[in-house]
Amino acid sequence: PYSARVLVARINALLRRTAAAGERSTLVHKGLELDLARSMVTNTQTGASTELTKNELRILSLLLSRAGKIVSRSAIMQDLWDSDAFVDDNTLTVNINRLRTTLEKIGIKGYLTTHRGQGYSV
Repeated sequence: PYSARVLVARINALLRRTAAAGERSTLVHKGLELDLARSMVTNTQTGASTELTKNELRILSLLLSRAGKIVSRSAIMQDLWDSDAFVDDNTLTVNINRLRTTLEKIGIKGYLTTHRGQGYSV
């Protein structure tokens, strides 16, 4: 029941994520270390760490891979769900808030910046 375009787009998205994960297993930026292989985030100043959910990991890795740039909400939704057509806009907001709460547990506050009408950045 899939069209060929949809199938090719999903395969390309999967290959893109697999290639990106295989390049580097650790991302470090502004006092935060993200271990992609273990799905762990660490506060490099205190040494505190916690495990991330799948969506938290994907959001944070996307933002860290584009550090210093604004990543649009649609780009994040495309990366998470391979489509922004069938996902409620509030779903992304909930996932971002959960990520912020997880980061605050290890002492990292104000790490994610919201740019109204544009997206998010680190």
